Amino acid sequence: MARHKLAQFVENETFSHMFYAPREELLKGFALKGNWKKDFFKNDNPITLELGCGKGEYTVGLAKKYPNRNFIGIDLKGSRMWHGASIVQKEGLKNVAFIRTKIDQLLQFFVTDEVAEIWLTFSDPQPRHEKRRLSSPRFLNLYREVLQPNGFIHQKTDNRELIDYTLEVVHYYNFPLDYSTYDVYKTESKNDLVEIQTYYEKIYLKEGIPINYMKFRLNKEFETNTLLVLPVEIAKNI
Repeated sequence: MARHKLAQFVENETFSHMFYAPREELLKGFALKGNWKKDFFKNDNPITLELGCGKGEYTVGLAKKYPNRNFIGIDLKGSRMWHGASIVQKEGLKNVAFIRTKIDQLLQFFVTDEVAEIWLTFSDPQPRHEKRRLSSPRFLNLYREVLQPNGFIHQKTDNRELIDYTLEVVHYYNFPLDYSTYDVYKTESKNDLVEIQTYYEKIYLKEGIPINYMKFRLNKEFETNTLLVLPVEIAKNI
């Protein structure tokens, strides 16, 4: 297993669509920050991020369905992303990139309003650590910096407590909630929500676990330098 992962890491280094910036490079300034469309994708199409992308199923699946959009998967685990990155290499997809980094480093790679949409697919619910949840105010503050006005955030998860937490956050800040469901396979029949499935999602479905989904927008009425902070009764363990 260790040799297999090592081989994946080595191959990742050969992919022109896989990026990793060491601390020294980030201090100097990541070259593609603010220049993804012009210098990498060579077009002016909107950019969608999949945060905590794992194997990159949504990044790759959406890229195939929407060739006139650009997609970037972000995760810390290079061995996971190798699966999606190798498909991109094999099929010659030109509208996909991957970044190996922590999500809290997002502002090191993108400028204000550079991103059109964000997907949070089966994120770790972090039951003991509210601030680590990708839909917590800590991360929403980052998303506000890079997301365009009225840009969507999609969250898809098997964890009912996590989706309830995010709904509480959205309602507390009065963010526009476009859609939510506790069982997307009962309410939807033919769209991206059910046609693209992650590795773990397939396992959950076999076990009969409902898949939750919601889509919301961050209200730009808040000044970006004003941090979002939840009251104690909402910022609780799930």
